[in-house]
Amino acid sequence: MGQFLMGDITLHKRLLDHLRTAVIMLDDALCVRYLNPAAEMLLATSTSRAVGQPLPGYFFDDEEARLAIQQCIDDEHPFTQREARLSVAPGHEIMVDYSVSPINEPGQPLCLLMEMQSLDRLLRISREEALIHAHQATRALVRGVAHEIKNPLGGIRGAAQLLERALPDPELTEYTKVIIDEADRLRSVADRMLGPRKPPEFRAVNVHECLEHVRQLLLAEYPKGVAIWRDYDISLPDVIADRDQLIQVLL
Repeated sequence: MGQFLMGDITLHKRLLDHLRTAVIMLDDALCVRYLNPAAEMLLATSTSRAVGQPLPGYFFDDEEARLAIQQCIDDEHPFTQREARLSVAPGHEIMVDYSVSPINEPGQPLCLLMEMQSLDRLLRISREEALIHAHQATRALVRGVAHEIKNPLGGIRGAAQLLERALPDPELTEYTKVIIDEADRLRSVADRMLGPRKPPEFRAVNVHECLEHVRQLLLAEYPKGVAIWRDYDISLPDVIADRDQLIQVLL
């Protein structure tokens, strides 16, 4: 270990240099004597700047951590700090677990081995898993709502068809047709909520027919509260569109 601390290229150093765990070696005055590349990357520093310098002050922002490191020197007892937030640079904060272990070899000064494990990636994975679970819960809720929407639609549509047959005035069937068409459109919406989103069903659509459908919906909802002025150009050709989506846009 003495040879290692003096900077000799040894097997121990090569092993430490290839670790993904950040490792720092400190002397009994808490000055940095060595840090591996993983520590350089984690702490946004370099060996030339860190070696010989005191352990950065952000390790001592927590008074409990300061006392624990000092006790580690005095009592030669290791300790571990969980979820420590280190402000390694302006605007750059990391969260780590780190442990400090005393190393006391005969004839050599006491030194401390500090090992750090970044938690940022683990926290990001946890957040992503939470989002996935939330998405799954939302999807289950949407599917449940879609089922509840579909259940009464069949009854509404069937009742409108029976009413249409019983109406004495053929002009009144215009309103039952609106009920039937809207029930079918809601069923289509519910189907899209229940399964994979299907591509639009493009076909030739008369835009005036869609506009008239929307007009009937508005007049049914606001029979005395809205006036609609129509000025259609009958020379317009059919458009290639998804009828249900076009109606939704117009609404």
